[in-house]
Amino acid sequence: MAIDSTRFCINRKIAPNLGIEPFFQLVHGLGLNKVELRNDMRSGKVTDDLSHEEVRELAQRYGLEIVTINAVYPFNQADDALLAKTEGLLKDANGVGAKALVLCPLNDGTPVSAEETIAALKKLAPLFAKYGVEGLVEPLGFPVSSLRSAVHAQALIRDASVPFRLVLDTFHHHLYEKAEDEFENGIDIDNIGLVHLSGVEDTRPTAELTDEERIMLSEGDLLKSVAQVQRLERMGYRGVYALEPFSSIMESWSTADIEREIRQSLSLLQA
Repeated sequence: MAIDSTRFCINRKIAPNLGIEPFFQLVHGLGLNKVELRNDMRSGKVTDDLSHEEVRELAQRYGLEIVTINAVYPFNQADDALLAKTEGLLKDANGVGAKALVLCPLNDGTPVSAEETIAALKKLAPLFAKYGVEGLVEPLGFPVSSLRSAVHAQALIRDASVPFRLVLDTFHHHLYEKAEDEFENGIDIDNIGLVHLSGVEDTRPTAELTDEERIMLSEGDLLKSVAQVQRLERMGYRGVYALEPFSSIMESWSTADIEREIRQSLSLLQA
């Protein structure tokens, strides 16, 4: 595949020990220009101890686009507390110049009906419009998740008549048993706003996989993330791919380790 480097993005989860400026420097040094920020890093804040203006200036200095902030959780339980949390993250997104904010569903075994999810999307949409930020819904494939299917998520977005799009995650696609049966005839490629990539080599049963098993891409990746990307390209996807590993192994990585792993993953995608 020949995927332009401007379509690759690095999620901050890969660098748990780096502050925002060193992270930006690392991404810039790899010749990439897109990042995702998070609200679950060690500082507990999207911007660590920096102001919105300082983060925006750093992004400009290193030629980076902040694609998203991850994430509102659980978006489909849109009570007053969730709405306040969402507005805070939207202020962060607007302040740092992030294009979108990711929305993740309840993931504790509690079922949430389609009607509840549609109502939540309708309640959230005006907030996103107020701050000029796009909403990206990311279904989670875990057995306990209240929204596991990418195709179903797109249908709920359509039924809610909101301008949100989908985050397709190769890990969560792999976890959802019916994903392959639904995908080719059910997915709307044009309404995928972002694709998250990671790899898994752990051979435990699929239903037992957790974020801890999510590493970078490799030849032995059981998710077949490279093949998933090849299919997306064949189907006409031309959006952004973000590398988003989760394993705690990254706590021990040096900057050189991170750079090596990113280069190896990108080389597999470009092969």
